[in-house]
Amino acid sequence: MERIIEEIREDLSRRIAVAADRLADRTLAEDPAYAALLGRAELRARIHHNLRQAVEGLVRSSRGLPVELADARATGTLRAEQGLPLASLLRTYRRGGRLLWQILTEAVASHDRAALPRLLPDATMLWDVLDQTTDAVCESYRRTEAVRSDRDRERRAALLDILLDGAPAARGPAAPQAATQLGLPERGRFAVVAVAADTGGSLGAADGPGAGAQRAQAQRPGPAGAPRVLWRIRADGETGLVELGHHPLESVTELLAPLGVRAGVSPVVETPAELAGARRLAALALRTAPESGGPRTALLDEGLPGALVAAEAELAGRLRQVVLGPVLALPAPDRRLLLTTLGTWLACQGSTTYAAQRLYCHRNTVSNRLRRIEQLTGRSLADPRHVVELALAHAAVAQRAAGEQGSFRPDPPERPARRDGPTP
Repeated sequence: MERIIEEIREDLSRRIAVAADRLADRTLAEDPAYAALLGRAELRARIHHNLRQAVEGLVRSSRGLPVELADARATGTLRAEQGLPLASLLRTYRRGGRLLWQILTEAVASHDRAALPRLLPDATMLWDVLDQTTDAVCESYRRTEAVRSDRDRERRAALLDILLDGAPAARGPAAPQAATQLGLPERGRFAVVAVAADTGGSLGAADGPGAGAQRAQAQRPGPAGAPRVLWRIRADGETGLVELGHHPLESVTELLAPLGVRAGVSPVVETPAELAGARRLAALALRTAPESGGPRTALLDEGLPGALVAAEAELAGRLRQVVLGPVLALPAPDRRLLLTTLGTWLACQGSTTYAAQRLYCHRNTVSNRLRRIEQLTGRSLADPRHVVELALAHAAVAQRAAGEQGSFRPDPPERPARRDGPTP
């Protein structure tokens, strides 16, 4: 092979120059990514260089020497940093390889057609050289792309931290500049989602809670037409910055419902500077989200009493003790029974009949239990002020139990009571 190439080297050089022109023109005409990145002169020079490098690699391989791949690796790194798609890069390399074999056979045939049979056994050597070259380009490209992706994720995470924490790092941009760099408008409709770290489900195949602490996930694609969400993953859970646009706030609940996560959603805010406060409100809303059963996403504005209790831990403790202290002092079975009945009655908007249906017991049974709560607490369920106190105290008990994984859990549904009269 080396002898053949030396015999046709001058003609081969001319043919390579013409081939570089043709491949550069074809690439620019058919690949917009290359056309947007390189001018014709630069691309043509690069193709010409690569074709000559392939010939030299063929010569080295015929001598039993390793192919020089430093230049191919440098090209892969450069194109990855420039953002050229890998598919475009490899397509041009493959076309160059086919073109090189064509002009090599043409040059040999022009020099001595009888030498063509001597060339054919070396075809495998040429394709091996080309494979080594493209493998080096691909490996370097992917390694660089991985580093670049990590760098982009870290940068995005830092920008999200500025917006969600409200405290820019030293020399970091302020909230409006951070929002602009994330592609967010200066004014709009935004909300923040807080997702519990202990949620069984995961918002992404590779980045669920606990799977990527302190890593940032850029934008997870949602259903077509859904609001854009930028996610920040931390050890204590996931936080989503939602660009609502024209979507209602309830669309966030619809987006999260199929995922099975427990989440809290802030009210709508209009500027990036308000997002840090919205994140705190989303965290409060999360504390009111139910552990199980029914919707597990809590909108702050739909659960303000519970959020108020969650925001004041010391007062919530006093509320539990002052309002429901006598109930909490009961033996565990009685305590659970009365607290479950009170919570169900409140959820049924004060309807004893509906509460009985949900608890699978006679309505008189519910009435008896509620009267016992009134006697123990000294509060009347006919007095709106007392109902408010009982509702807030019940929320405080439930939140404490959820936070501590304590003993209070709603009782399983009782068996339907016999219709021969009330049960105590």
